[in-house]
Amino acid sequence: MTRVRQLLDLFGGATRLSGQTLARMVTPPFELSETVRQLDRIGVGSLNLTNITALFTGMVLALQIAYTLTAFGAKMYIGEVVAMALVRELGPVLTALMVGGRVGSGITAELGSMAVTEQVDALRSMASDPVRKLVVPRVWATLIALPLLTILANAMGIFGGMVIAVTQEGLSPTFYFSRAFRLMGFDDVASGLGKTLFFAWLIAIIGCHNGINARGGADGVGRATTNTVFASAIGVLVSDFFLTKLFLSL
Repeated sequence: MTRVRQLLDLFGGATRLSGQTLARMVTPPFELSETVRQLDRIGVGSLNLTNITALFTGMVLALQIAYTLTAFGAKMYIGEVVAMALVRELGPVLTALMVGGRVGSGITAELGSMAVTEQVDALRSMASDPVRKLVVPRVWATLIALPLLTILANAMGIFGGMVIAVTQEGLSPTFYFSRAFRLMGFDDVASGLGKTLFFAWLIAIIGCHNGINARGGADGVGRATTNTVFASAIGVLVSDFFLTKLFLSL
């Protein structure tokens, strides 16, 4: 029951924070300098992690697909399967999981440290809005960074699949890429990138909510950080199912 109550508290608090954040995202004043700083920390700081993850995911995916399709004499379809799997599903989800673990926990740790040292209360005492100052820039930065990181991750994953197709299966790079992009349409790319906007919102809001509401000193910040990693991962995986059903029905 305690775990269920915690999840309900998180859902209610995150929903309330979402409404407050959305209202402040479209009304001045805008914290542009802080948004750019967070974009550098969230986006540029996550490049290596997401690209390496996508590269080796594409390579492993190509290996597994080649092993299966070669038995049926259909190894020429490696490019199509790798590209579609990455663009529609694996690219957005794996990128969101990596960013959620790195960025979500970082946001919670940073804001949690401010909360337990009463810096957030100090902002309120000076008639400054913590949601506008602290939450909105991080949400904007995550919303901008995650789709861009996903595009780069998709490219790296497809490239990784090409490396295996050329070195292990004897296909030419030209043939691989021509097959990889043969079936891919705008709907495939749009559905994958559309998911990233929902994932980015979840990661940023959960991280900010747990950080601002952290209590109990360093131990409380540690618990909040752990809860953020858990909640953001579950949120991404559960929402991915419903978003996939939605986009396939459109």
